[in-house]
Amino acid sequence: MRIIAHVAHVALAMACLTSTAVASPARTLPHGLSREPIVIRAAGTFEVTLTPRENDTPNEGASLGRMTIDKQFHGDLQGTSKGEMLTAMTAVKTSAVYVAVERISGTLHGKTGTFAVHHTGIMNKGDQTLTITVVPDSGTGELAGISGFMTIDVANGKHSYVLEYRLP
Repeated sequence: MRIIAHVAHVALAMACLTSTAVASPARTLPHGLSREPIVIRAAGTFEVTLTPRENDTPNEGASLGRMTIDKQFHGDLQGTSKGEMLTAMTAVKTSAVYVAVERISGTLHGKTGTFAVHHTGIMNKGDQTLTITVVPDSGTGELAGISGFMTIDVANGKHSYVLEYRLP
């Protein structure tokens, strides 16, 4: 149980990293027309609960962990998410990795539907990266066709997000 608590702590720390993912710029046509929809920026805050799950893998080498994710979003995105996270911890306390997938349900700038995001968080001897990408073709309802990237930040114990997205 001590390992699960340690994995939960590190996974939460990694989940709170700031990503520097940048959406690619739209191609332009003459007279400023664009072939692609413009990038829309949504921002707000969220609360997250990570719940450790039992792990049935032997504790040999990198220790593996598994958690469920529950979030409540506020701001330009009003809704909730449910997800699953897998972690791998190494003997070097500043090196670890996590991957996660979560399905977000709610209203984004007045459009209702669902979409999924994929997280990849890597900590390499203290150097940290986090990429959160909208899963292609995962949008439903008015969010069908959504694409984009999300960044998260934690300041003074508060979680915030920025979602840069496109809709057809």
